[in-house]
Amino acid sequence: MPCRNERASIEGALRSILDQEAPAGDFEIIVADGMSDDGTREVLERMAGENPGIRVIDNPGRIVSSGLNAAIGAARGQILVRLDAHTTYARDYVCRCVEVLRETGADNVGGPWVARGETYIGSAIAAAFQSPFAVGWARGHDPTYEGPVDSVYLGCWRRAVFDRIGLFDEALVRNQDDEWNLRLTRAGGRIWQSPRIQSRYGARESLGALLRQYLQYGYWKVAVIRKHRIPASWRHLVPGGFLIALIALAAAALFWPPAGSFALVLMGLYVLALLAASILCASRGGWRLLPVLPLVFACYHFGYGLGFLAGLGFRPRVGREGRFTRLTRGTASPAPSREEKISG
Repeated sequence: MPCRNERASIEGALRSILDQEAPAGDFEIIVADGMSDDGTREVLERMAGENPGIRVIDNPGRIVSSGLNAAIGAARGQILVRLDAHTTYARDYVCRCVEVLRETGADNVGGPWVARGETYIGSAIAAAFQSPFAVGWARGHDPTYEGPVDSVYLGCWRRAVFDRIGLFDEALVRNQDDEWNLRLTRAGGRIWQSPRIQSRYGARESLGALLRQYLQYGYWKVAVIRKHRIPASWRHLVPGGFLIALIALAAAALFWPPAGSFALVLMGLYVLALLAASILCASRGGWRLLPVLPLVFACYHFGYGLGFLAGLGFRPRVGREGRFTRLTRGTASPAPSREEKISG
């Protein structure tokens, strides 16, 4: 588990992991701390002192990819299970991961990415998270699907797969798991999702936090595509393509007025789809969510699309510690926000 500045949630997360049913051979818990300065480290050291199965190591890179790599290097087991500080797990989570890994012979296994929210906005964000309209029909968000996928939430691997594929790319602040899974599938590896592996991801609790999250996802997705010269899926291109079409039509309307009408038609079709998806989502997740669902879906789409366009225009640079430092056009970057730092 990589973490940084998670004082409010880290103890609860670790206690839920300590309550896991142990697989044959038992397990150790390795926490790669990204040099926390909010009291997280003190909580970790206290819990490690109380529980010999917890090991705390430093992650000077301070981002998820460097933390994962540090934890993989420190692990003594032959099967590795990734965990997140903002996710709750079924008590048999680790056992089911090991079971599915052995049954399928896959290189990476995991469960569906299912979200939960604590507040009204958080509940709407979590409901939309399971909607195909928000995530481009990604099978990883379907809680009933079992079978091959192009990426899986968190992950469970045999150690040997990292000797074949390599570790996580520390040049990526976000999307390091998508990039690693793309590398795996292009090398002939298999990724498997099973609904027997159950967990609940803590969704963002505000529209602003959701928008920032998906801006970053879209931005760093471009870095993955640049590296491999191919997207992992066509759906990754849709939000950015939609915005490019709108911008192009609006610009063309300055010289050819009918283009403005095409832009209005395109936007109108999107609004109709937005309303239809919101009604369908509310029918499943609760009608009280309907008023805010159109805004939630728009944050998913426009956040990702705008981030993708920003990624096309600017290339990120990463310093020695793996932190985003500046853009290649010379635009200064602020220090990483909480969302840019490790969330689990």
